[in-house]
Amino acid sequence: MFCRLEIILYLCAVNQQKCDMRVFSKSTLVEYYTDHPLAQQPLQDWYETTKRAEWKNLNDIRAVFNNVDYVGNDRYVFNIKGNDYRLVVVIRFSKGRVFIRFIGTHAEYDKITDIKNI
Repeated sequence: MFCRLEIILYLCAVNQQKCDMRVFSKSTLVEYYTDHPLAQQPLQDWYETTKRAEWKNLNDIRAVFNNVDYVGNDRYVFNIKGNDYRLVVVIRFSKGRVFIRFIGTHAEYDKITDIKNI
């Protein structure tokens, strides 16, 4: 049996309709900015922009966020709030999905030893 999201993605592909990115999961962002209030507005802005995006590749992302880096293994790093915070996501362009893997300060990000596998 197909889940609702698979059906929507299939219909979008067949009908060539606009299919926005799906971010998994907003609750991860909310949990983080509840403990770090200065990150709230920038993370909310990132979320709203991302969920309306129709990214197909890194150039599409950079057209909106020029502060993103590809670090390998489908991982992309966004600088948030003037590089105070880092957001690492996995993006599956073909499925329109974005998976949050890490949110933290720049200093916390610098301690990650294997960014390609978080």
